[in-house]
Amino acid sequence: MLLGWRLSRMKRITMTDIAREAGVSKNTVSLALRNDPQISEATRTRIQGIAREMGYQLNPIVSNLMAQLRSSRQSPTTATLALINANENEHAFEEHPTIPRYVSGCRKRSQHLGYSMDTFWLNDPDLDASRLHRILVSRGIRGAVIVGLMNSNRLPESYNLIWNSFPCIVTGVRTRSPALSFASTDHHIIALRAFENARALGYKRPGLVLDQTIDDLVEGRFTAGYRIGQSALPDDQRLNPFYEVSAVAHDRAPFQAWYQREKPDVIFTLYNGVRTWLEEMGLAIPRDIGLIQLEWRHDRPEWAGMDQHNDLSGEAAVDMVISMIHGNENGVPPFPRATLISGSWVEGKTVRPQ
Repeated sequence: MLLGWRLSRMKRITMTDIAREAGVSKNTVSLALRNDPQISEATRTRIQGIAREMGYQLNPIVSNLMAQLRSSRQSPTTATLALINANENEHAFEEHPTIPRYVSGCRKRSQHLGYSMDTFWLNDPDLDASRLHRILVSRGIRGAVIVGLMNSNRLPESYNLIWNSFPCIVTGVRTRSPALSFASTDHHIIALRAFENARALGYKRPGLVLDQTIDDLVEGRFTAGYRIGQSALPDDQRLNPFYEVSAVAHDRAPFQAWYQREKPDVIFTLYNGVRTWLEEMGLAIPRDIGLIQLEWRHDRPEWAGMDQHNDLSGEAAVDMVISMIHGNENGVPPFPRATLISGSWVEGKTVRPQ
């Protein structure tokens, strides 16, 4: 059969051709051509001889690429990213109800891609932009993911040196100043899908209970999704949202007045405390009123709601900053990009069965 190969030297010989001629698998051929000790010396010699007879030639580009990939698997860490805690709480990565899920996604994705992560706290009294810049440069850090903004969508101007010097991605919210590229759940779709699921369950008067600060943080996208959902309802079933959440901790009267005025049969919210407020009014969940979480969490599995998949937002942020690193993109982008993660409905005991 080798004579036939000599007569057709114009044909490009592949490992599959060699495997067929040698009566072995393609993987065995690949190992033999690399002199891998997993294959016996006699088999390596025989396969290499057949390859020479057939005129097989390694593609140097592919060979070099595969060598780099094998090397990267042996040395898993190739570079370092900064994971910047922008929350007021130094320990928010461990203690906050939702931030740790973003962080776990960032760390999981960076590890998978061969990057380590060094953590910094933006509100550290011993840290300023110049010192942080020196640290990032000295450690060979290539880019940063910013996590933990909960009360404002603006980053400190005093750190403009960082935002202008490194590829930076925000996860969780869209920042206004500076306007950085970001990865976040799609808050508009979260609220709209929650509304649609409530309607599918037969609820006719859905209400929204949300702190004004949070809605401002996401630029009104929770309210926007809620209002779009309401557009399918008759006018007398379109309720006004309740935004005075922070005041209710000291005085339940505003919430009770809103409930008596709007008469919702199901409430969308982010807060576990709403259940307590309703039960204090003598209402049973879900017999008298349903509750739907706009940010379902694993530590409250009994709730129905929307899983925002914040870990996937963290993963997406890492992908974005690494893409900027590979593209040599530094500083505040003229046209920020966004990656939005859709949520998914989670059934629970806080709503009535369909």
